[in-house]
Amino acid sequence: MNPVENKVEVRERIYLSKPDVGPVEEEFVVRALHSGWVAPLGPEVDAFEDDVKQRCDREYAVALSSGTAALHLGLIALGVKRGDVVVTSSMTFAATANSITYVGAEPYFIDCDLVTGNMDPQLLDEAMEELIAEGKHIGAVVPVDLLGQVADFPAIEEVVAKRSEQAGYRIPILADAAESFGAALQTDAGIKPAGSFGDAAILSFNGNKIMTTSGGGILLTDDKALADKVRYLATQARQPVVHYEHTEVGYNYRMSNILAALGRAQVSRLDEMIGRRKQIRRDYKNLFAEVPGVTVLQSDEQNSDEQFDNCWLTSVVVDSSKTVGNWTAQDLSAALNALNIENRPLWKPMHLQPIFADNPAKTNGNGETLFQTGLTLPSGSGLTEEQRNVVFTAITEFLG
Repeated sequence: MNPVENKVEVRERIYLSKPDVGPVEEEFVVRALHSGWVAPLGPEVDAFEDDVKQRCDREYAVALSSGTAALHLGLIALGVKRGDVVVTSSMTFAATANSITYVGAEPYFIDCDLVTGNMDPQLLDEAMEELIAEGKHIGAVVPVDLLGQVADFPAIEEVVAKRSEQAGYRIPILADAAESFGAALQTDAGIKPAGSFGDAAILSFNGNKIMTTSGGGILLTDDKALADKVRYLATQARQPVVHYEHTEVGYNYRMSNILAALGRAQVSRLDEMIGRRKQIRRDYKNLFAEVPGVTVLQSDEQNSDEQFDNCWLTSVVVDSSKTVGNWTAQDLSAALNALNIENRPLWKPMHLQPIFADNPAKTNGNGETLFQTGLTLPSGSGLTEEQRNVVFTAITEFLG
């Protein structure tokens, strides 16, 4: 279990989730270039919005420059104001919390469960009860779908509805589905796709996501007024007159026609790419099945990742008290780093980040445990068979 002793030689870096693009994407982008629509907006943007909203079972979609932009404008359109508290997942990327600060609100972080890494509805309930009792105004709740698994929205929605009644005002839900496009959740009402939950939801199409527009995001909703507000704010809040007229601050957040064309090609291949990631998840589960102290996150017996998750990234959780020789996630990480194989810890919880250390949080220690014991492994759909074999051989030799 010494990385120096590993016999695998790797020269070219193997990434966690590099963009999976090819001839189909080239065809779509070239066609868009030849159309003459090379500036922001255009027919490919309109068509891309239609593609995504249909996939997510939504009435309206607004394509934007990033998932962060979608979060920012979603909060504004939902009426979140300076001084509000916005309750969100602690186990997430910084963009979720940063967006809350953009509107002058205060993030309040909720810890996760150990099986999925998603928001714990019981902790959410306790936090909202306390905030309302203290007279705090809750501007919104922003749950996050971690690594492509949809959060427990039925339980979250029940909590938010109950606490809205206690507060005497309606508390909206903005679903951060940045990582879960193509995933779904089994509910009492049937199978619902990621992005269909909440008053609004956002997706990210960053370069490492399940599909990409290079950079980009989208806001989804069934509320026309909300969609219109986001569309208006994203185009510099320009009034519909011949000259440039502005009555409020706007943003340059719209997606370009070229990037939307890339996105349309990716949507056409989404099921194929998800299928590849699911196969990689199955391969990791088989590799670690008989390894003491190691579990694949989000793959317990009650969780059917084969059917519902998009398996964006695969992470393992290492209990060094049970591993042979007491090796840790950090030991495996060092072995892979020595071979130029990218790997990362799970998200460092927001309540442990220096910038948010003074923010309120309701914790149970699970996020910190996952951060200390979790390791994310190469699992992108662009991983070649040769690269997959190199990674698996490296892990096998590390395990001895």
